[in-house]
Amino acid sequence: MATKIQPAFFTMPIHPLGKDWRQSLREDREAFILADELGFVEGYVGEHATDQAENITSCTLFIASLINATKTMKLGTGTVNMPNTHPVAVAAQIAMLDHMLDGRFMFGISPGGLLSDAEVFGNLEADRNAMFLESINAVLKIWESEPPYNISGKYWNIAVNKHLMIEIGQGPIPKPLQKPHPPIVVTAVAPFSKGVTEAAARGWDPISANFLMPQWVKSHWPKYVEGCERAGREADPANWRVARSIFIADDEKTAKEYAMGPNSPYVYYYKQLFTKLKRNGRIELFKTRRDQPDDEVTFEGICDALITYGTPDKVADELLKYRETVGEFGKLLYAGKDWADPKLARRSMVLLAEKVLPKVNAAIK
Repeated sequence: MATKIQPAFFTMPIHPLGKDWRQSLREDREAFILADELGFVEGYVGEHATDQAENITSCTLFIASLINATKTMKLGTGTVNMPNTHPVAVAAQIAMLDHMLDGRFMFGISPGGLLSDAEVFGNLEADRNAMFLESINAVLKIWESEPPYNISGKYWNIAVNKHLMIEIGQGPIPKPLQKPHPPIVVTAVAPFSKGVTEAAARGWDPISANFLMPQWVKSHWPKYVEGCERAGREADPANWRVARSIFIADDEKTAKEYAMGPNSPYVYYYKQLFTKLKRNGRIELFKTRRDQPDDEVTFEGICDALITYGTPDKVADELLKYRETVGEFGKLLYAGKDWADPKLARRSMVLLAEKVLPKVNAAIK
């Protein structure tokens, strides 16, 4: 039987420079609260320390602010940028958050992609993939061990020997509520990602980013299958999360203007990403074929390919075509944007939950 699609939410919102930080944070929280009310099953939020547009500086702190404001939606880090924080701090904070959420937590992890963050945290020249692996391995080791730990690595050494006093509870690092640990997800941002294979082999699941061309999203599924087969686990499409930039309105004119017009928060979002990725030499994410020359990649082409917009019927039809291209997946992660018009932004999420996905799922046989 084909996999039905559940609504979920993913945001590393890109806000206009100069927008009141209090307002953007308030609207970001309201988006999660609305998603929960609409029956979205998961919601993820990213973090960056050095970006005035992508200005949520701590995904764990942001999630903590939503604990009593949401009821059923699982909340996830999207992601904890592992090289930028000591593994003990990650292990302790995530364990506490898992308890505070009564197990309603997903642990999203990555090496981090913002180079200004890497620079300010002092790991710009380091092998951040190696740091990422050492960090998550240390976190998992902490959770499965008891003190004194004695976990040695290239970047961090973790032990508590001199001041361990088990009899009064001094020394142990907290363990999460979910056993052996919260579900782990990784965001895949590269075509034919080897990281997806390695993650799947460890029992983790992927999120395919919303700034990847459909053919590169499609490339993630075989990599996931490969990793699952290595681990002897079923490659279930229900565990594949795919993010997409979507805007829905009651009429086509409003939808097109808000999604593609000169003042569109969607266009602004991709202009920011295009500028960053081009500067960092990662423009291949926006190519439609591996050998495409850089100068053939246009900003207009990126927006046309990566923004799905329209009336509920039009968006439902386009999502079904998108699914035919990339394959079966279980969760559609609605990618959050700045609420340039809060009324329209809210309406779009309502229409996704109440009109679009019911039509999509009714067509899936």
